[in-house]
Amino acid sequence: MSTAVQPAEAQPIAPANPRTNLVVSSLIGAVFVLGGLLLAGYVIPNLWDRSVAPGLKSLGGFFNDFLRIVAQLAAVVAVIYAGTRLAGSNPPKGLRGGIFLCVSVIITVFFLARAVGMILDASSFGPYVTLAVLAALVFASYKYLLSNRATKAMHSLEDQGWFHTHTFKRTQGLKVRRWTIIGILIIGWTGAFALNNSMTPGNWTLPMPFGIPVFTPLTAIHYAAPFLLVVGTFWFAWRLVNMPTFGDFLIATEAEMNKVSWSTRRRLYQDTIVVLVTLAIMTLFLFVVDIFWGWLLSRSIVGVLPSKTDLPPSRTQKLSW
Repeated sequence: MSTAVQPAEAQPIAPANPRTNLVVSSLIGAVFVLGGLLLAGYVIPNLWDRSVAPGLKSLGGFFNDFLRIVAQLAAVVAVIYAGTRLAGSNPPKGLRGGIFLCVSVIITVFFLARAVGMILDASSFGPYVTLAVLAALVFASYKYLLSNRATKAMHSLEDQGWFHTHTFKRTQGLKVRRWTIIGILIIGWTGAFALNNSMTPGNWTLPMPFGIPVFTPLTAIHYAAPFLLVVGTFWFAWRLVNMPTFGDFLIATEAEMNKVSWSTRRRLYQDTIVVLVTLAIMTLFLFVVDIFWGWLLSRSIVGVLPSKTDLPPSRTQKLSW
């Protein structure tokens, strides 16, 4: 006699927490970005100076620096391309904002722990306190990144479009948006020019505590810092005019400017002549009134102002009435 046995129901697999997936993906992306920055800002310049620069001495320093910067830019482009390929066609929402937030958190933790280590460098218990502070900072950063507040910040950075290349209403408000970009570029690029003239050649080095070798995050800082300022200013100007809120403001500004009735050149000349003639007449009128009241109030009948005969010779010469 056979009996039917009901198969056991498969246990449902709990879906992955989207917040955890976003944080993990953002941390991986942040490590990838920092590695790319280290490659472009430190590894390639050092390899270039050891291997390529000696063979280019005859061409001059400018040509050598130009080729090195081209190599660094090629490395940055390659890192960006590889990052977009690794992210896939359907990355988690807020991934780019999450990468930026994770990079900011990692850099902040590094500098805070380094500051504590530099303060306690001479003490015997300094390494232990620094490790404890570093562990506390890492734990606090982990709890923050998993919080709802950090998730909202990641989504907000993503929605504002700071890390995208798309445009906002690209056919509207073109004149005002272009002039806004030009104004921001003039301010930022003049600052980069002044920075380039004021900096001395050298590398950006960070002394480390407890005998750790000196960390060099960026070589040729007199070239790298102005270049980063130029690129950052351009990206900031481009993304600012394409932010939805600010873009709508610029579009509305141009729409209002288009409603203004501008005068013709002939009418502008006529109005300018009228203003200048009126100004001359008013100046002459005030001059005559001032002379008249000065003369009248200095008469002996009124006696409000002293007359010329009542003043010493030195003060009489200064009177104009």
